[in-house]
Amino acid sequence: MDAGQVVGLLRAIERAGLSVWIGGGWGIDALLGEQTRPHRDLDLMHVSDEEPGLTALLAALGYGETVDWRPVRFVMAHPDGLEIDLHPLVFKEDGSAEQSSLEPGKPFRYPASCFTTGAIAGVAVPCLSAEQQVHFHQGYEPSERDLHDMARLREAFGVTTHF
Repeated sequence: MDAGQVVGLLRAIERAGLSVWIGGGWGIDALLGEQTRPHRDLDLMHVSDEEPGLTALLAALGYGETVDWRPVRFVMAHPDGLEIDLHPLVFKEDGSAEQSSLEPGKPFRYPASCFTTGAIAGVAVPCLSAEQQVHFHQGYEPSERDLHDMARLREAFGVTTHF
């Protein structure tokens, strides 16, 4: 997936009046304002109540569902190999959100302050904060991609990571 494809997809989502935030590798690159490595997919956090509209839009763009781990996450893929990893969020009145996890009663938490803006190919895009990205990169053995991403966040933002 390249930067132009990401920006085009985000523009289509915005035109449809839907809300998403980029996480994962593209989210880190958005915070940095540049693509630092190749990406195999796009992680999008979305408003769970908007999911029918989002899935209909993606289906109209040629994407089909390939993984269903709802309410935690699901994946939609395009025949050309592009994959979008979708994470439903339930928002609270204070602007914070929760995402279900595989451990009942232990949701992933998103403070209101974690929803921010970055840039991909010079275009402002909604994404998760550096602190939230670091928070989600804990509790597992990091891959080379994870090591790369956390190193870039440390360099750019001075955040502390566990690896």
